[in-house]
Amino acid sequence: MLVLRSFMILFFSCITIKINLCFPSIPSSLKTLSIDGHFDFEQVEHAAKDFGNRYSYLPLAVLYPKSVSDIATTVNHVWQIGGGSELKVAARGHGHSLQGQAQAHRGVVINMESLQGLKMQVHTGNFPYVDVSGGELWINILRESLKHGLAPKSWTDYLHLTVGGTLSNAGISGQAFRHGPQISNVYQLEVVTGKGEVVNCSEKQNSDLFYSVLGGLGQFGIITRARISLEPAPEMVKWIRMVYTDFATFTRDQEKLISGQSTFDYVEGFVIINRTGLLNNWRSSFNPQDPLQASQFKSDGRTLFCLELAKYFNHEDMVLVNQEIKTSLSQLNHIPSTMFISEVPYMEFLDRVHISEIKLRSRGLWEVPHPWLNLFIPKSKIHSFAQEVFGNILTDTSSGPILIYPVNKSKWDNRTSVVIPEEDVFYLVAFLSSAVPSSTGNDGLEQILIRNKRILDYCEIAGLGVKQYLPHFSTQGEWKSHFGPHWEAFIRRKSTYDPSAILAPGQRIFQKPIAYS
Repeated sequence: MLVLRSFMILFFSCITIKINLCFPSIPSSLKTLSIDGHFDFEQVEHAAKDFGNRYSYLPLAVLYPKSVSDIATTVNHVWQIGGGSELKVAARGHGHSLQGQAQAHRGVVINMESLQGLKMQVHTGNFPYVDVSGGELWINILRESLKHGLAPKSWTDYLHLTVGGTLSNAGISGQAFRHGPQISNVYQLEVVTGKGEVVNCSEKQNSDLFYSVLGGLGQFGIITRARISLEPAPEMVKWIRMVYTDFATFTRDQEKLISGQSTFDYVEGFVIINRTGLLNNWRSSFNPQDPLQASQFKSDGRTLFCLELAKYFNHEDMVLVNQEIKTSLSQLNHIPSTMFISEVPYMEFLDRVHISEIKLRSRGLWEVPHPWLNLFIPKSKIHSFAQEVFGNILTDTSSGPILIYPVNKSKWDNRTSVVIPEEDVFYLVAFLSSAVPSSTGNDGLEQILIRNKRILDYCEIAGLGVKQYLPHFSTQGEWKSHFGPHWEAFIRRKSTYDPSAILAPGQRIFQKPIAYS
């Protein structure tokens, strides 16, 4: 889930890209650069696509770097040309951005997955960590670190994303209540700034750049290397789902689970609208605690709320873990007949979304438009939000899952660039829609976008204090409102590290979330 954006004030009003008269000479100047990798000026169509599948902007060139020096040389060259050329640079990881953020209209796209250099290195000891390339996939980090009995602490629900992409946003999932987002679990970064300078940064070294880049939407530099905190990895996972009919009870239990010393390691949830047979669908992967009662459960068209929990453990701890889970579950107020439990290897649990991806690809349903909407909602406003959105705006969830779960603000570092609500607890609500091509119904792209706008309009009119995750805006005013009191700091940092606004291209400049995905 990824993003970059931001630009200086002179960009914000740009809706279209101006074509500089000297453009024809720019590709030839790139050809003269002394690099270990290579530029491709012909086969560039793939760099004009992403997971969102809604925008397509052809670059002039794609850089396949072999070294960090290749990236620095290219960015510095573009910086030397000057902002008047309108030439922009975007770092593309696995192409999972949603709004064309990893694309560069008539610019240069850097294929981060081709970056070579030091191999991934896992360091054991009292404070274990792994050093990885910014273009490395999290799934590969998991595989390598597990060889040492270790793993990163915080994840996204989907692991086939690059380190640079998720760290440019935040990187969150059900572990965030305990460990914070992925950007809260980074010791050090290597960054190529908008001037083409290679800078090592951390909490104590070049700290302003360090915190600017984390959650900075790719606007302050390209992450070429990261040092990620690790912890001992478990062997197995108890994976549990249960259903609620009452939203207040559902959120009260979620908030109880993320407070204090929670038994569970992962807390998420999702909304179920008009899907009576859902429990039967779970049976392929989960065992109902009470098969007879579960088979008799009827939703009667009600909106339901599913609580999803996971407890990590090793085989030798099985008896103790089962007792802890039993005690914790006894304090919850779910519908007893709807509890489903599965026991799976740690790797299988973390990579669960990829299994769904394989199925969707086989049916031609993966490379469709994904008009996702991700929101951070203050705890004090979540009930008003749910009443209006789940009660009036949404009538079904056929276009994709709706995630909803709380996180603790105390686990987020307020020095980073990411923007979150001010309250101590806030919710992620993610509408992960997939549009059916050519459909004019509720599952079509146009209708989903209309629905998303209705949700955002309601949040604005009701003054809920909502912040977008993976934000996407068209005007300077919208971005200024998004950053709020952090706006001036954002502009200062941008002018320091990307003074000519080389990074994060875009048809609407500041709207570019991620030059990295």
